[in-house]
Amino acid sequence: MKQIFRGRLLGSSLMVGASMLAATAAWAQEGASGDGQIAVPNGVAAAAPSSAQATTQDTGPTNVDDTQGEIVVTGTLVRNPNLVQSSPVQAVTSEEFSRRNANVAEQLIRELPGVVPSIGSAVNNGNGGASTVDLRGLGSNRNLVLLDGRRIAPLGLSGVVDTNNIPVALVERADLLTGGASTTYGADAVSGVVNFVTKRDFSGVELSASNQITEQGDGNYFRTDLTIGTNLDDGRGNAVFSIGYQEADPVLQGGRDFSNFNIDSRTGLAGGSGTTVPARFTGLGLGTNQQINVATGALVPTYALFNFNPQNIFQTPFTRFNMFGAARYEVSPAIEFHTRGLFSRNTVQTVIASSGTFGNSLTIPFSNPFLPAAARGQICTAQGLTTAQCNAAATAQPTIVVGGQTVANPAYRTFNANVARRFVEAGPRLSTYTTTIFDYEAGVGGDITSGIQYDVTGSYGESENIQRQSGNGTLTRLRQAALATNTATCVNDSNGCVPINLFGPAGSITADQLGFLLGVTNSTATRTTLSQVRGLVSGDTGIAIPFATNGVSFALGGEYRRYTAAVISDELTQRPNEVLGNGAASPDVRGEYDVKEAFGELIVPLIEDRSFFRNLTLELGGRVSDYSTAGTNWTWKAGGTWEPISSFKIRGNYQKAARAPNIAELFSPFVQGLDNGTDPCASINATVGSALGNVCTAQIVAAGATQQQANAILAGGIVTDAGGQINVSSGGNAALGVETANTWTVGAVIQPTFLPGFSLTVDYYNIRVRDAITSPTVGDVIGGCFTPLQAPTSVACSQIQRSVTDGSLSNTAAGVILPLSNLGRIRTDGIDLTANYRQNLGFGALALSFNGNWTNKNTFRATPTSVNRDCVGFYSTNCLSIQPEFSFNQRTTLTIGGADISLLWRFIDSVRYEPLALAADLDTANGGLGAPQADFQRIGAEHYFDLSTRFGITDNFDLTLVVQNLIDNQPKVVGSTIGSTAYNSGNVYPSTYDALGRRFSAAVRLRF
Repeated sequence: MKQIFRGRLLGSSLMVGASMLAATAAWAQEGASGDGQIAVPNGVAAAAPSSAQATTQDTGPTNVDDTQGEIVVTGTLVRNPNLVQSSPVQAVTSEEFSRRNANVAEQLIRELPGVVPSIGSAVNNGNGGASTVDLRGLGSNRNLVLLDGRRIAPLGLSGVVDTNNIPVALVERADLLTGGASTTYGADAVSGVVNFVTKRDFSGVELSASNQITEQGDGNYFRTDLTIGTNLDDGRGNAVFSIGYQEADPVLQGGRDFSNFNIDSRTGLAGGSGTTVPARFTGLGLGTNQQINVATGALVPTYALFNFNPQNIFQTPFTRFNMFGAARYEVSPAIEFHTRGLFSRNTVQTVIASSGTFGNSLTIPFSNPFLPAAARGQICTAQGLTTAQCNAAATAQPTIVVGGQTVANPAYRTFNANVARRFVEAGPRLSTYTTTIFDYEAGVGGDITSGIQYDVTGSYGESENIQRQSGNGTLTRLRQAALATNTATCVNDSNGCVPINLFGPAGSITADQLGFLLGVTNSTATRTTLSQVRGLVSGDTGIAIPFATNGVSFALGGEYRRYTAAVISDELTQRPNEVLGNGAASPDVRGEYDVKEAFGELIVPLIEDRSFFRNLTLELGGRVSDYSTAGTNWTWKAGGTWEPISSFKIRGNYQKAARAPNIAELFSPFVQGLDNGTDPCASINATVGSALGNVCTAQIVAAGATQQQANAILAGGIVTDAGGQINVSSGGNAALGVETANTWTVGAVIQPTFLPGFSLTVDYYNIRVRDAITSPTVGDVIGGCFTPLQAPTSVACSQIQRSVTDGSLSNTAAGVILPLSNLGRIRTDGIDLTANYRQNLGFGALALSFNGNWTNKNTFRATPTSVNRDCVGFYSTNCLSIQPEFSFNQRTTLTIGGADISLLWRFIDSVRYEPLALAADLDTANGGLGAPQADFQRIGAEHYFDLSTRFGITDNFDLTLVVQNLIDNQPKVVGSTIGSTAYNSGNVYPSTYDALGRRFSAAVRLRF
């Protein structure tokens, strides 16, 4: 905590210093690098700044200002503005952020073709308080998120960056680089990088404010930013300071017709959770799950599931306060000091349905004052008690006084039951994640010669994420409160225990009872640090080879990084199953590693200004990395560009990339979690003595039951929780090694001279990851045992561990074991296509842009014996976020004078239920539970339209009005149990398909 405090103090000092420096200088209008104008491909006419296209495809370096200071080129460390690179880079400009009224970077990035939605504001159950990026669907841990080409402090144990911390107000553009970039940026850049480039020479004052609300009147989102900057000594330096605040309100699933009621994906009928109200009981010897009939007090077969949808949300509540400051000053051409500080404090809240006792085993006296007489009689019969014994037990206290001595009461009896009762009286469960990040960087650079520069930079960052939970309760207090024989006190009354009524309808648990049950809080803190130092020498050697006029450019350097991470939980959170509604414990975790690296790059012009060889350039690079945890490995790249004529260019790049295991993958202990899944042992074909039944009973016996007990459990019926969730267990593996990848891209850039203002780029990418650090999917493990059916003692079936009390994959069972290993194989390939056209119409300007992606495949095989699963165009519990085969964004912008109108068309190809999952569902002989509803097995192609209008009211003031989801498309309902919990929520897929509906926003910007 002291380190974080010192970091915050230092960051605040930097910000105040930058602000004072800016305030004492003369104001100037914002320069070319800050007016929103984008870099245009050579030969393409640029439209007015107000009609800047949505995205561009780089054909050369994307620098902000190559006349002074550092050049930020995504994909290479060589700083020569005259040379091109072989890797395709898609750039999203500040204009696009403005047109979308994007409040955080993740909201815009996840809608780009080729990007698969990851954890963000549309993920509720499964959100750890952050927003991440997933390029190509290979996982957020296989791409880097950079700020001005540098790493910043990561979010947690996995080393990923929380994009909520990106200072959107100062972002000039976001560059998305396809394919491996480990040679340039080090490990983790297997699928590419997202580099947020800030405005380098901002000068003046800019105040902006925006507000967004849905047509339903909810989900209000407010944001305001103030940026102050100035250029110093005729451009020798610059200082900028930006401060921002934003706040988002939730959108409840109960506020939309399609999500108000939970729908079971298989039956198409009302679904929900078996942890319900009135309470449901198992383990009483009464056969199937029994639920209290509140009218009669009797136990009857389950008749009412709990509809948890209304309490869940589609948009997580969010607040952020952020500061960003940067300054640079050139003392001489050989010495330029630069510094940058980032501070952000974010609060994200997830809201899920009320807590409860989720099948916990409780000991209950027959004399419990809330136990209905009818239910007591049924339980007595099931327990083999006579009527006289039952009547005596109904009022018996634990002890009696005999001859002046207190002794055990022989009439006092208890029974054990697995109780599922929702505490609706307490409201929803809230998890509040407060993230505080500080990241500071300072360095010095300059000219060694007129063509060679150096830069030495050091940085340090800390991130702290604190989770505080409320509305849960603890198992210890629940068991204490259930063990009561009167309404006032518990058998153990040492801490003011209040007996709890688990047998009544909604509202029967009183405020006093809740006060005792929920009278403790729990929290977890995750802290990370990143220290790094980098030295770089780069530039033009001045040596040109024959047939070339430009010299060979190079970059040489070294880098050191040290990561630390720790999870610190309170005592309650560390105890397995203690916090009700959590299931998994969160034990303390600590880990660290460091890496030393040396790297080099060359860009070699081979032929220039010759027939059919206007330009032929070779690009080479290599990096050696020494990890304290994973040893030494090499990465390298080779690429080139060939421009036979001025209007046509071919480019290609081949890279060997690598990724070392992160702290989570190495050091996390095995813990339980939840995910959607189906249990073959819940099938009607799972009978005692059948081949399927023998596998089921063997797994119950392995948990500690006798064969007789296992047979009795199976005969009574194993029921998957009606909420569709099962336990899964996963954790780290200290024996993990480095995963490697081979990536290559090849493409073309076309800028025909006969069509001025038009450009077209097309690039094919291919990424293969070997020795991938992966764990099997739930379907992999269940299918490995049951499809086809294996022997009860097989290794495949041992990866499924059941509850010893009811045989389920829920309760306290470990459930499906998902171990991490280096046995995975991942492969994806596809094509990116970008086209832009700009035309001066005389009375105005027209800008057209198209950005599309076709993904051929994205296959994943967890182990050599697992299914080689392809999730492109499919969805199921085995496939996480939806990745369509084809998607595109097309923007049309018309500018007339100081105003423009722009229409964005977003297209998502149709997807369908995964064929492998469907085959397993239909294999009822081996436990398949039947297919989802036919109408739920396909989501048709979706078209979204967003309309924005901007008015330049004065030279210094403009107004932007935006209507998102113009035609108010509703997401396709597929039920709540057809996909993974994080992305299949509220009967739909809200990260991919707009669940908020039509939204209106207005933004004003004042500049002087």
